[in-house]
Amino acid sequence: MKANRNGMTVVITGASAGVGRASAHEFARQGAKIALIGRDETALDDVCREVEELGGKAIAIPLDVSDAAAVEAAATRTEAELGEIDVWVNDAMTTVFAPLHDISPDEYRRATEVTYLGYVWGTMSALRRMRPRNRGTIVQVGSALAYRSIPLQSPYCGAKYAIRGFTDSVRSELMHDHSRVHLTMVQMPALNTPQFEWAECRLPHPPQPVPPIYQPEVAARAVVWAATHRRRELYVGSSTVKAIWANKFIAGLLDRYLAHAGYSAQMQERTVASDRPSNLWTPVPGLHATHGPFSDRAIPSSTALWLDQNRNWLLAGAATGLIATLLAIRRR
Repeated sequence: MKANRNGMTVVITGASAGVGRASAHEFARQGAKIALIGRDETALDDVCREVEELGGKAIAIPLDVSDAAAVEAAATRTEAELGEIDVWVNDAMTTVFAPLHDISPDEYRRATEVTYLGYVWGTMSALRRMRPRNRGTIVQVGSALAYRSIPLQSPYCGAKYAIRGFTDSVRSELMHDHSRVHLTMVQMPALNTPQFEWAECRLPHPPQPVPPIYQPEVAARAVVWAATHRRRELYVGSSTVKAIWANKFIAGLLDRYLAHAGYSAQMQERTVASDRPSNLWTPVPGLHATHGPFSDRAIPSSTALWLDQNRNWLLAGAATGLIATLLAIRRR
């Protein structure tokens, strides 16, 4: 059932850039009250102003989502200042673009603590408040890479797989308790976000998303839709649908294909700059934005998303058409 988005209280982690920032804009257009969580206070203040200009209300809560106590304190502050939390969106991430042998244990742990455990801590804090009230929605921003891993991104792929497993487990627990709290995961395609400019990189060339590339506003519309519709998962982009279904049937073939093509597809032609910034341990000032550098190649909409959102109506229409055809045949 579709919920009323107007006046909702929403928490968004990773809100300073990319999908998180675009999602804040989309919720703001619905008049939502939004707690913006990220590490860079200046960037969060900028998003606050954008939210207010779009008709929403926002507070900035600078913190690192790998700190469970800080996430819990943010949830408490949100409810004190904005009201009971209706929607929690987990989106914060950081990663390392490199083959496994070029990543240190500390770097791998750091990427996992932010990209995976940050979702766990956010879900825990949300459920502490939603379960007693028997309402609320948690949106996990996922990826096609939660189903089909690719080389050079093992920290990110491993975290997204873990988020999917974690979410499925908790969802079953809520069902066992007959809870009305809803968990959903939105599986994203390649997106034009700033992560490719500031993620830790050990490659000879700067990283890039594997085409087709979508604008983050496409992802944001999916996040807001998922927050107000009780759908288990939502697929964004035809590439996501293809990757997930192909992996069900030809996973071994994809392994070999990606071993051959997966390196060059993820690297730009130019050489990595010696002073390239990295946000693995600390935020990078000045680069926080909704879009990355690939807008000239990014797609502003997704037919696959529209089809997924409207699949019930489409199936009903197809069934009606089939029945009408069968009746017509019978009359003849």
